[in-house]
Amino acid sequence: MKLRETTECPNCKKLARQVAKREGQLAAVLKRVDKLERDKAQLLDENHQLRKENEQLKEQLAAARKNSSNSSKPPSSDIVKPKKPPAKGGKKRKRGGQPGHKRHERPEFPPEMIDELFCYTLDACPDCGGSLLFSRQAEPKVVQQAELIDRPLKISQHQALAYWCPHCRKVHYAPLPERVAKTGLFGPRLTALVAFMKGVCHASFSTIRKFLRDVAGIKVSRGYLAKLIAKVSDWLTPAYEELLARLPSEAFLNIDETGHKENARQFWTWCFRAELYTLFRIEPSRGSEVLIKTLGEEFNGVLGCDYFGAYRKYMRQFDVLVQFCLAHLIRDVKFLTTLSDKKQKAYGQRVREALRELFAVIHRREKLGEADFARELAAARAEVVRAATKRVPPGKHSQNLAKRFHKHGEAYFQFITTPGIEPTNNLAEQAIRFVVIDRRVTQGTRSETGRRWCERIWTIIATCVQQGRSVFDFLLESVESHLRGVPPPSLLPSGT
Repeated sequence: MKLRETTECPNCKKLARQVAKREGQLAAVLKRVDKLERDKAQLLDENHQLRKENEQLKEQLAAARKNSSNSSKPPSSDIVKPKKPPAKGGKKRKRGGQPGHKRHERPEFPPEMIDELFCYTLDACPDCGGSLLFSRQAEPKVVQQAELIDRPLKISQHQALAYWCPHCRKVHYAPLPERVAKTGLFGPRLTALVAFMKGVCHASFSTIRKFLRDVAGIKVSRGYLAKLIAKVSDWLTPAYEELLARLPSEAFLNIDETGHKENARQFWTWCFRAELYTLFRIEPSRGSEVLIKTLGEEFNGVLGCDYFGAYRKYMRQFDVLVQFCLAHLIRDVKFLTTLSDKKQKAYGQRVREALRELFAVIHRREKLGEADFARELAAARAEVVRAATKRVPPGKHSQNLAKRFHKHGEAYFQFITTPGIEPTNNLAEQAIRFVVIDRRVTQGTRSETGRRWCERIWTIIATCVQQGRSVFDFLLESVESHLRGVPPPSLLPSGT
């Protein structure tokens, strides 16, 4: 007997198909969920990376926006100068002298400088034509006028007469005076003028050559002028070496450095400003070895400087007292207030306010008694240290500032306990501005001879300005002393 094949229930088949369909839909959903999870993880990674890059870009942007007001960069590095604040009252200030400004008038030339005198008279009254009486009470109206003479040179000719010796059968010449032989083509005043134009006026040899040709009527080559400057540089060496030998014994020095151009080589101009003089050195290094070479290993004074590593190394190696510049510190703190990180920004604002209060106390010194001033200054100092070292937020810039105070906080306040010390390094920075201007105008030097000339003439200029002396007169005295064979002049005031 043949059995009939059994078949499933139609409802079961339908249910199975529905289950299979749901299982397929579930698998698709799970697959989609898995893909979304992977996409989510990828997006989270990308978001984290973008956040990290965004913070880096913000820091780079803040660093790129650094200028002389919020960093140690020099003012000459500011590409775009900030706009001047509007005048009080909203009105633009007019050009020229302002209301209440004291008038400055040039003093008249003294009688001994007058070469010609012209007197002008009246024959009759210019109004009515009547006769006039000479007035002895009213002072005459005086107009003084200075003018170049037609040929502002005095040409001297020195002849050494020739003599024939019949015994030696030679021609002998009478000896020239030693002063004439040493002087050469240019006399002392003209030599000093060329040195003044080259050093003080930043003039090139070509410019000096054109000046001498067009104004003085004398033609010389650039090579002759270069040799003349090299000779003057040698004659200035004793005065320079005297200051260089005195540097290690100074009680306080402000020091700064800037770059120096010489062909393709990098040099550095160091500025040492003492109380009575300023000395410049051009060295191939910006490191502490320059300080060791110049000041020695037993310097007992106080250095005023910025937070550059060479000064910290010199301070650490030889236990030298240092006054770090508070103005540089304020600019570094001001940079913190420009960051996008709110915590670092708030930290910078706290330190900045503490520094403002410190300087407010310094500015009130004349109004306070010595005891009150010392007490308020100590309290302001403690507040600066507290603001810089407490509640320091995470972040490279804030952590670096706090670390600086932990390691060298005392070096920012030497001026409090040591009389005569300035809290900033402005004196050296002001002295070095002339060097920066000279570098931009002249484009540096080309040889060691040029470097030595720059060291000496910059030292002469800065020291004479510091002491209220004439640079030209010192140059002339140096040239004259060499020609007469007498000791050269000193840049130190008499009695020091």
